Amino acid sequence: MPGAGQETADAPRAETTRSLRRGLRRIPLAARMIAYGVSFLAMVLLVLPWLFHRAAERILAHPLEIGAFRWLGAAIFLASLFVYVRSSWWLTRNGRGAYVEFDPPREFVASGPYRWVRNPIAGSLVLMLLGESLVFSSAGIFLLFLLAIPLAHIQVVWLEEPLLRKRFGASYERYVSRVPRWIPRRPRGEAV
Repeated sequence: MPGAGQETADAPRAETTRSLRRGLRRIPLAARMIAYGVSFLAMVLLVLPWLFHRAAERILAHPLEIGAFRWLGAAIFLASLFVYVRSSWWLTRNGRGAYVEFDPPREFVASGPYRWVRNPIAGSLVLMLLGESLVFSSAGIFLLFLLAIPLAHIQVVWLEEPLLRKRFGASYERYVSRVPRWIPRRPRGEAV
């Protein structure tokens, strides 16, 4: 149970968070989304894969070569990138806010890609890493893909879902009971 000192310590942090959100909302949403998207994708699809690829090159005596499966990787990457961009745009447009936790959507979205799966952004990002690992025939990037699976799940279950429950309450609970977390399918209770 927090004491009076804890409540006093939390007040400046809460005010700083509110100030940050107010400041961010002064920047046009489109500009925020471009900045978030480019910086996030650059880190997750360029910097980290490059580091993992280089590390694997130094460790493995013989690089992997998967030949024509590189084309499969390109198809997976491009399809996942399309889903990522479409889902991000849909959430931003219909949620009236960005898709990052420090600048979250203000409206609950359960339509478009979110009608079929609860986490199309995280799922597509993980699949982009799989595609990238195949395109570059990289054991290092494949290891990053394997690490991304549990990390994405932990981020969704421990961070995102509790915040969404708190922010949207009963409407989010109904959504969770109908729409799967990772594997897209027709929502429960809908006619065929």
